[in-house]
Amino acid sequence: MTGAEEEKLERFLQWLQVNRAELRGCKVKYCDRSKGFGLFSSGEVPEGVLLVVPLDLAITPMRVLQDPLIGPECRAMFEEGEVDDRFLIMLFLTLERLRKNSSWKPYLDMLPSTFGNPLWFTNDELSELKGTTLYQATEMQKKVLHSLFDDKVKGLVKKLLVLDGNMDSNVSFEDFLWGHSVFWSRALNIPLPHSFVFPQIQQEEDGENSVDKSVACDDNMLTGELSTRSNDKKFNISGVENQVKRVPYTSIQGETIWVEGLVPGIDFCNHDVKAVATWEVDGEGLITGIPSSMYLLSAEQTPLQVEKEISISYGNKGNEELLYLYGFVMENNPDDYLMVHYPTEAIQHVPFSESKMQLLEAQKAEMRCLLPKSLLDHGFFPPENPNKDCKIEEKADRFCNFSWSGHRKSPSYVKNLVFPEEFLTALRTITMQEDELYKVSSLLEELVGSEGKRQPTEAEVRAAVWEVCGDSGAFQLLVDLLHAKMMDIEEWSGTEQHDSELPEEGPELCRSNLELADSLSRNRWCSRVYRRGQKELIRLFLREAEHALQLSLSS
Repeated sequence: MTGAEEEKLERFLQWLQVNRAELRGCKVKYCDRSKGFGLFSSGEVPEGVLLVVPLDLAITPMRVLQDPLIGPECRAMFEEGEVDDRFLIMLFLTLERLRKNSSWKPYLDMLPSTFGNPLWFTNDELSELKGTTLYQATEMQKKVLHSLFDDKVKGLVKKLLVLDGNMDSNVSFEDFLWGHSVFWSRALNIPLPHSFVFPQIQQEEDGENSVDKSVACDDNMLTGELSTRSNDKKFNISGVENQVKRVPYTSIQGETIWVEGLVPGIDFCNHDVKAVATWEVDGEGLITGIPSSMYLLSAEQTPLQVEKEISISYGNKGNEELLYLYGFVMENNPDDYLMVHYPTEAIQHVPFSESKMQLLEAQKAEMRCLLPKSLLDHGFFPPENPNKDCKIEEKADRFCNFSWSGHRKSPSYVKNLVFPEEFLTALRTITMQEDELYKVSSLLEELVGSEGKRQPTEAEVRAAVWEVCGDSGAFQLLVDLLHAKMMDIEEWSGTEQHDSELPEEGPELCRSNLELADSLSRNRWCSRVYRRGQKELIRLFLREAEHALQLSLSS
C-alpha cells in the first residue's frame, strides 16, 4: 500500500469513528489494484459482530431527497416521475465526487476510480465480447447512459455545483458512469424499519401532532414507479430489452421497507461463494447496542482466523451478471446460465402472425428463457458429478387431464426436459402450420361452445396447442435458435477449442482472477472466461434439445 493509500485509509477510519461506526472484529486493508480495499478479521469478538454502521450513514433515496443542496431539485423530478430511486443515488454520488468540500470525501476517496465492468472497456477489449448477449447489452446501456447524462445529469450537476460555490467545476460523462458503477457494484437491498424511513416527529401545534415534512417523505415517493426490476436484483440480460426498465424495488413488508442503498464500510466486503459473513439490520439496538444500525456478523462456527478476508455472498449469479455488474468472473461458475430468446420482432414475419400473437397472449407464453447450468443435472445427459445441493421442484404434469382425441399421450421424456414449458409453449405456437391453427380453433370452440359464452383458460389453450402440434416443431426451432447463438459467438471468437488454446495473458492467475498485472489483460481474461462458459452451455443445452427432438419424432 502506497503512502497516498495509507493517508486515504486513515482519513476514512477517522470519518467512520466520527460517524459512530465501530470496527469490532475487523480492519480495512488494501487488497490489490483490482479489488481495492477489503475487510479482514482482526481477532475474536463477542457475539461474532465484526462491524457496526449506523443507518444514518447509509446513502439512500431518502437521504438524497432530504439533502439541502440536491434534495429540492430531485424531489421535483421524482414527483413528476422523471427519475427513479436508483437515479437519485447515482446523481448524488456524481455530485458529491465533484464537490470540493463534500462531507463524503473520506468515503468516496476510498472507492475505485475505474471499474472492470464492460462499460469501462476499451473498444478492443469490448470486441472480446462480440456475439454474446453481454456485448449487445453493453452497447445498448452505453447509449442509454449517454442520453441520460445529456438530458438530465450534465446541466443539473453543473447548476448545483455553481450553487455550491464550485464555479470552475465541470462534469463529464465519466463522472456519471463512475456514479452508476459505484451504485451497481456496491448497493445493498436494506430492510429498514418503517419508523426509520418515515420518522414521526411529535410537535405540539394547536394541540395536534404533526409530521415534520422536512424529514419525512410520503410512501408514494419511495415506490420507484418508473422501475421494473425485481428487488432481488436478478439481472437477466437479454441484449434486446431496454436495460433501465425495472419493477418497483422499494417494497413494504409489514413494518419493514426494503430500500436500496450504500452502507460505507459494509460495502468493502468482497464476494465469495463460501461467504464467511452476513449482514443484518438491528432496528432496536438489542444486538449491537446501536439502534437503527447495520452490522456484519461472522457466519463461521469457530472464530475467524486473524487476517482472513471477510467475504459475503452477492447471490447465486452467473458470469454474465458478475461481469456486467461487478467486473469479475469465476472459472467453472456453478451458477452460470444461458439466455435464449426468440426475437420479438421476428414473429411479425411468420405466417399468420396476428393469430399466433393472440394465442401466445392467451397461453402467457414466454419469448425467452433463462437456462441455469444446474438444470443439466436433471437432463438427459447429467454430468458425472452433479451438484448434490441443487434442488429442483418435482415437475408438475404439463398437460391437462383431458384430451379431445385421446391420440396424443404425455411423453415419457417429459421428466428429463430441462427447458421451461412457458418457452416451449411459445415455440410450439410460432411453428404452427395453417391447418394446425384451424384444428386448435375447432378444439377450443368444441370446448367452450360456438356462442363463446366464456373464454378458454390458459391451460385449455396450451392443451389444445400441444395436442395438435406436439413437441417436434418446438424442439426443431429451439435447436435452430441454439445453433444460431453458437454461430454468432463463434463468428467473432472461434470455437471452444480455439478458446482453450489461447495463451493466458499476464502473470499467473490466482483463483479469484483479480490479480492480473494490468487492467487490459484482466478485462480480456474475464471476457474469455465468460465467453468460454457461454459456448460450453450452448453446446450442452444443444445436445439436450437435439435428443429431445429425436425422442419427440419417434414417439
